Amino acid sequence: MKKQIKRFRVRTVSAMVAMAFVANAWAVDPFTVRDIRVEGLQRVEPGTIFASLPFRIGDLYNDEKGSAAIRALFGLGLFKDVRLEVSGDVLVVIVEERPTVADVDFVGAKEFDKDALKKALREIGLTEGRPYDQGLADRAEQELKRQYINKSLYGAEVVTTVTPIERNRVNLTFTVTEGEPARIKEIRIVGNKAFSESTLRGLFDLDTGGMLSWYTKSDRYSRAKLNADLEALRSYYLSRGFLEFRVDSTQVAISPNKQDISITVNVTEGERYVVSSVKLEGNYLGKDDEFKSLVTIRPGEPYNADHVAQTTKAFTDYFGNFGYAFANVEARPEIDRVNNRVSFVLLAEPSRRAYVRRINISGNNRTRDEVLRREFRQFESSWYDGDKIKLSRDRIDRLGYFKEVTVETSDVAGAPDQVDLNINVVEKPTGSLQLGAGFSSAEKLALSFSIKQENVFGSGNYLGVDVNTSKYNRTIVFNSVNPYFTPDGISRTIDLYHRASKPYEDQGGNYELATTGAGLRFGIPFSELDTVYFGGSVERTQIKPGTNIPAAYLAYANRFGYTSTALPLTIGWSRDDRDSTIAPSSGRMQRLGAEVGVAGDARYVRSNYQFQQYVPLNKQFTLAFNGELGWGKGLGDRPFPVFKNFYSGGLGSVRGFDQGTLGPRDVTGATIGGPRKITMNAEIIAPFPGAGNDRTLRMFGFVDAGNVFGENERLQFGDLRASVGVGLSWISPVGPLRLAAAHPIRKFAGDRIQRLQFQIGTSF
Repeated sequence: MKKQIKRFRVRTVSAMVAMAFVANAWAVDPFTVRDIRVEGLQRVEPGTIFASLPFRIGDLYNDEKGSAAIRALFGLGLFKDVRLEVSGDVLVVIVEERPTVADVDFVGAKEFDKDALKKALREIGLTEGRPYDQGLADRAEQELKRQYINKSLYGAEVVTTVTPIERNRVNLTFTVTEGEPARIKEIRIVGNKAFSESTLRGLFDLDTGGMLSWYTKSDRYSRAKLNADLEALRSYYLSRGFLEFRVDSTQVAISPNKQDISITVNVTEGERYVVSSVKLEGNYLGKDDEFKSLVTIRPGEPYNADHVAQTTKAFTDYFGNFGYAFANVEARPEIDRVNNRVSFVLLAEPSRRAYVRRINISGNNRTRDEVLRREFRQFESSWYDGDKIKLSRDRIDRLGYFKEVTVETSDVAGAPDQVDLNINVVEKPTGSLQLGAGFSSAEKLALSFSIKQENVFGSGNYLGVDVNTSKYNRTIVFNSVNPYFTPDGISRTIDLYHRASKPYEDQGGNYELATTGAGLRFGIPFSELDTVYFGGSVERTQIKPGTNIPAAYLAYANRFGYTSTALPLTIGWSRDDRDSTIAPSSGRMQRLGAEVGVAGDARYVRSNYQFQQYVPLNKQFTLAFNGELGWGKGLGDRPFPVFKNFYSGGLGSVRGFDQGTLGPRDVTGATIGGPRKITMNAEIIAPFPGAGNDRTLRMFGFVDAGNVFGENERLQFGDLRASVGVGLSWISPVGPLRLAAAHPIRKFAGDRIQRLQFQIGTSF
C-alpha cells in the first residue's frame, strides 16, 4: 500500500512538471536508482532517452533531477508527453512520441513551384520523416501567406490540414486559395511644383498597368520596388539642384476586396540651389592638381548629388591607387539659404598606407583557385591599389563562371598597415546542352544541337560542339579554347568545322558551297581591353553544281576547278568596353580582322572592320551606331574567290531588302556578292510601351544604308541602298529576338524588297 501511494504521488508530480517545468509541492523521498525502464517508444532509440537523463543506475534520485529529466526529454522535440513513475527503487520513463510527417503536399499553389516550397519547408525542419511540430506548421503557413503578399496576392488564404494515418504518422496538406493579384489603380505624388506629376511617375518602374503588364507585372505592388522608385525620385531631384528635397511619407491603401491598391507619395521639394564654390582642405599628398582634375562639381551649375558622390568616390579611389585603403573624404556643404547657393569643402584625410597581406578566395567549390588568381592585378605583399582591385574583380566577373563576385577588405589584427582581401564568388552552371529549332523569314526552319562547357573540370577552358541545319547555312563546328595557354595570358583556340551554305536566294537551285577545315588561333592581350589574334587554317571548298548555279561560280570552277584548297592565315584585333553584350546601353566595340590565303589554289586577302557605339541619352533611351567595312582582293594573277564574297541585305545589314540580295548580279540574275562591302546603321532604342524600364523588351527606330560592290566597281555613296523602320527587340528564353518592319527609301530596279523580317540571335 505504501508503494502504491508513492507511485501515485510521483505520477501526479511528473504530470505537473511536464506542464510547468517547475518543482511542485509534492515530493518523493530521495532513493538510489536500481534500474531504469522506458515505455512507449516506437521509432526513437532507447539510447536517446538514456543519454538525455541527468542520472544513471546507482545514482541518487530526487525531485530536482526528475524535473531536469523531463525538461531534457521535452527539449528533444520528439515527444508530446513525458512522465516519470517510481516503482520501488526502479524508475519508469513513459513517453508518447510525436507523430512523424509522412507526406507534405500543396493544393492550389500555382504561383510557386511545389518542389521549391518543399525545399523551403525542409530547411526549417518540416519534411518527410521528421517529427510533426504544430509550431513549425503554423510558421510555414504564415511564411507562405507572406510570400503571396509579396506577389500582390493579398487575398490568398492558406489552410493547413493534418491527417493522421497508421503507425503514428500524419499527412500535411497546405490548401491555397490564391485569388486574383491586387493591382495598382492609382499613383499620386503630392507636393511637387517644379516638375509635373506625369514626369515624376515616369521615373517609377511601378505603374497602373498597360497592355504588357501581364509580362512586366509592373502594376503589382512590391515594397522593394516602391523603395527603388522612391530612390529614383530622390535622385532625380537631388541631381537637379534640390539639395533639401525629401520624401515626407508614403501611404499604400488597399481596397476592402483586396484587389485595388492606391499609392500616395508626399514630398517637399525645397529650394533649388546653385554651387558657388568648391575648396579642397586636408592632406592631398602634395597632388592637389591631380585631385582637382577629378572634381566634377562645377561652380555656377545647379547642385547635383551625383557629381558630389562621383567626386568623393574618385578621390577615395585615387587615394587607393597609392596604397591608402582607409582614406576618408567628406564633402561638407555650406548652405546660403538667403541666396539659394551652396559651397562645398572637400576635406580629405588619407590615414595610413596599407599593404595587401593575403588574398582569400571562397565560394569556388568547382573552379580551381588558379583560374581566379591568374585574373588578379592586385598582388599579395604589394601596396593596396584600388584600381587594380576593381580591375581584378571585373576580370573575374567577365569570366562568366559566377553569378556574383564581391570583394571585401578586412583589417589584420595587430598590423594597422596591412589588410586582407576576401574574394567571395557564387558559382553558376557553365555547361549547356541544347536541342531546339528556330525559324526566320530568310532561312525557314532550322534545327540545332549544341553541347558547351565554358569551364571544363573547373580549369577555365572552353569546349563546344555546334550543329545547325538551316536552309542556307548548315554547320558542324568543334571548338576548344584554352584562355591561358601560356602563363602570361596568351589564349589558344582550335577549330574544326564543316560549313555548307547557300548565301543568297537561288530561286529553286540545288547547288551549294561546302567548306571543310581546321584552324589554330592564338590571342595575345596587349592591354586590359585590347587583344590581338593570329592563326592559320587549312580549308577545302567545293562548289557543288546544280540547277540555277550562277555563271560566276561556273566560270571560277571551269578555270580553277570545282574544288579549291587554301591555307589562310588570320590576324585580328578587338576592343570591347560595352556594359552588356546582349542589351548594351553604353560603351564601344571595335573589331578588325584580316584573312590572307598564302598557299593552295585560292590566293587572296579578305579584311573586315566593325564599329559599334552606344550612347545613353537617359535612363530609358539609347542611341546606337553600327558601321562595317569589308574589303577583299585576289593575289597574283588570281581573282578574289567567289566563295569568299561579302553579302548584304536583310537583318544584320540593310533591313527592308531580301536577305543577302544586294550587290552585283551575274547574267543569270543571281546575286553573287562582292569583295567590297559597306554597312551603316543608326538606332534609337526605347522601352516598349507598357513595359516600364524593362531592358529585356525594347523597341527601336532605325535608319540603314549599305551595299556590296564588285571588284571592278567604283564605291559610290549614290549606289547605297537605304531604309527606315521600326522594330522590336526581346531577350527571349531561346535567345535575342529582333523583329523589324522596314520601308526602303533608296532602292533601284530589280531590288528584292522584304518589309517584315525577324531572326533570333542577331544584332543590328
